[in-house]
Amino acid sequence: MKGNRWLTSLLPVLAIMLLASACSFGSGTASNVENEPSTLKVMFYDERSFYQQYGMLFAATHPNVEVEVVETESMFRGGGVEDYNQAMLDFIDDEQPDIVMLQPEQYADLAKDGRLYDLSKLTSDESFDIEGLLPGMVEYLTELSDGKLYGLSPSFYSQVVYYNKDLFDEYGVPMPTDQMSWDELLELAMRFPTDGGDERIYGLKASYQGNVSELATMIGGTQGLSIIDPGQMQVLINTDAWKSAFQTALDVVQSGTLYIQDPNNFGGGSYEEYLMQNPFLSGKLAMNIDGHYFINELESAQDYLEDEGIQNWDMVTMPIDPNNPDVSVNMNVNNIFAINANSANIEAGEQFIRYLHSDEYARVTSKSHQGSGLPVRTQYIDSAEGYNMQAFYKLKPSQNPIYEDYSEVPRSFFGQFQSLIEQEMQAVMDGNEMMDNALDNLQVKAQEALIQAQQEQEKAEAEQGEAEPAVSTEPADQGDDEASS
Repeated sequence: MKGNRWLTSLLPVLAIMLLASACSFGSGTASNVENEPSTLKVMFYDERSFYQQYGMLFAATHPNVEVEVVETESMFRGGGVEDYNQAMLDFIDDEQPDIVMLQPEQYADLAKDGRLYDLSKLTSDESFDIEGLLPGMVEYLTELSDGKLYGLSPSFYSQVVYYNKDLFDEYGVPMPTDQMSWDELLELAMRFPTDGGDERIYGLKASYQGNVSELATMIGGTQGLSIIDPGQMQVLINTDAWKSAFQTALDVVQSGTLYIQDPNNFGGGSYEEYLMQNPFLSGKLAMNIDGHYFINELESAQDYLEDEGIQNWDMVTMPIDPNNPDVSVNMNVNNIFAINANSANIEAGEQFIRYLHSDEYARVTSKSHQGSGLPVRTQYIDSAEGYNMQAFYKLKPSQNPIYEDYSEVPRSFFGQFQSLIEQEMQAVMDGNEMMDNALDNLQVKAQEALIQAQQEQEKAEAEQGEAEPAVSTEPADQGDDEASS
């Protein structure tokens, strides 16, 4: 942790040194941008975060490009935003940034509407090492935008399955491997004993609450299942595939092998006591699903807990769909940077995109751990101690169908759906209902809730339209009026 703060504070020094030595990150060939002053308007959460993550080094290595940050956090001032995607489009129309930072759904929508600049010129340049980027990222982003590449992300987030090698050895359970199915992983988890009271061993921690609906949703997402058909506004929860996913989750939860997080289990104390509250760090959990940042806690446990904490661990990929074993819905390529098609500073924009995805930028920033994810130039993902770091990027990113293309679905529906699913699953857990009946009931209730939410949204939009004063599109002919008067 101290090392992270030291590296973060070192970045300004690195920037000055790089400027003094006239380095240019990934510039490849000379450009007018390097010689002629220009201004680049960048859309980002807030100015301070932008400069901490990207802008400081870019400004140092591209002194002739003046960066102006337009903060998207301004969208939320003065009240909540009902339609985030529409608010983002309005923000871009009003501010006209040269560089836009987007989430996958927004990226797909803007690309479809022809509002982003095609990056083929940049990526086809021999000086730009496109092959060194995260495997599958370019294909994923190209698929989102109907065959052309309009944006790139300098980082990605990925989950893996951490496992305690000593526990697997102790209980004679085969070690997990990359690209296991959910059935295979859960079968391993259920081979660990569930007795032992406070000192018992748990097989798996898969999610925060560890309930049936969370685990079933994880399984269904991996298998490519959707909750709603947004085009038809039809709920799809009572299919055979979903019933199988929920039944699998129910069996695992009832077996007692899942660790369920208690949000109130730590009431203060030393850092060592905090670490010991985590069953994986204290050696009481065989497998834990988490992101790359969990490695920091594992290293802390080895330093602070000594023999009391976990010592022998490794990682494998998240479970996959056997019918599509090379992709993962547990990889997120967010913070996609693209160039506004209306930008008057295309060349400066290309320099910015090139810089953010250069080998030099990844190398310098890979150890700063600023919360921006893993570098897409995977050669700079730290592989110390011989751990299976490839588990983070062995699979290719894929859109989770559960969260795909729901922009037209009323936001109010999702809260209602969550309440309904928890009611039905509790009835199953209490033995008052069979799983098939529960999902059939959920299908009917959720469809009714979806229709009602859609009607309420349409009514609210109609009332808002009536409340807005009509604006004439006819130009006022004041000259004729003055002449006639």
